Amino acid sequence: MVQACSVCHRAHNSSLTARVATRAMDKADKPSPSAKKHVRLQERRGSNVSLVLDMSSLGSVEPIQPVCTPRDVTLQFLRTSSHVLRTEELQQRAQSLAQLQEEFSKIPPNFISPEELEIPGHASKDRYKTILPNPESRVCLRRAGSQEEDGYINANYITGYAGRPREYIATQGPMLNTVTDFWEMVWQEEAPIIVMITKLQERKEKCVHYWPEKEGTYGPFTIRVQGISECAEYVVRSLSIQLESECRHVKHILFPSWPDQQTPESAKPLLHLVSKVEETLQAAASPGPIVVHCSAGIGRTGCFIATRIGCQQLKEKGDVDILGIVCRLRVDRLVLGQAALEDAAGCRRGVGGCRDEHPKEAWR
Repeated sequence: MVQACSVCHRAHNSSLTARVATRAMDKADKPSPSAKKHVRLQERRGSNVSLVLDMSSLGSVEPIQPVCTPRDVTLQFLRTSSHVLRTEELQQRAQSLAQLQEEFSKIPPNFISPEELEIPGHASKDRYKTILPNPESRVCLRRAGSQEEDGYINANYITGYAGRPREYIATQGPMLNTVTDFWEMVWQEEAPIIVMITKLQERKEKCVHYWPEKEGTYGPFTIRVQGISECAEYVVRSLSIQLESECRHVKHILFPSWPDQQTPESAKPLLHLVSKVEETLQAAASPGPIVVHCSAGIGRTGCFIATRIGCQQLKEKGDVDILGIVCRLRVDRLVLGQAALEDAAGCRRGVGGCRDEHPKEAWR
């Protein structure tokens, strides 16, 4: 009886073991949920071979290039554009307004939005709300312990001939609340000459009277008129600017005969102005930049600077790249020379006239 029970027990255990083994085999034959997902993933993406091939080819993939913004495209155009003219071509091109308009209308303006400055309260110091200084080249007043907004002035350093850095400062005509800032900039930068290419009034205010008749105080600076020399085209004032016990000398050249947003009828007055600046620089003790302004600090200011650079280039190389000159100026002062026709006619007439005038002074 005991033996029979033992046999039955072993048989039951064998049967149970067989059922467990069968279930295990069945379970092994069925793919797990993760395996199913893996199969579906392979079906969607391809076989193992294709995956291996894709991964092995990653080394030959070109690196991701940075995305060019509209500003990048504009700056690339301004830095690379060029159209060199020989002396015999210069006079011909200066007379063709259609060609001038076609060529210069392609130059992008390079505007700056107010958000790019990020200087609180700067709008109160801007004569024109859409004419703002390039943040990368703007002049900053270095007042001790001052806030950033206190050091703001609507002015830019301008590169000169042959890439000379900070050879000019292009700025707007001073306003009542920026006169002290203007004189602080002149002092800080050790400017030897101020070139003013505007009247005080042209239907409306273009610039305030920021210098005295004889003597005046502007913030910590005392300005005195030491002498005046007048000619048909410009007026030269010899000024002294004093801060505490130190005194410096500055020439102020007023050129009022160039109407706003118009081209000069003749190149000679502009060339005489350029010649006078050259003469004054030879006698100047200060190595600082030439401060140039009209009303907005872009159109007539840009034409004067471009004309001087063009004359230097023409004298040294025998040819001139007016398009390249104006484009480089716009890199520094944004919309410098805002009217393409004004730029083209003014600059080309000026530089073209330089070919015949040949100012006697040595070019700096």
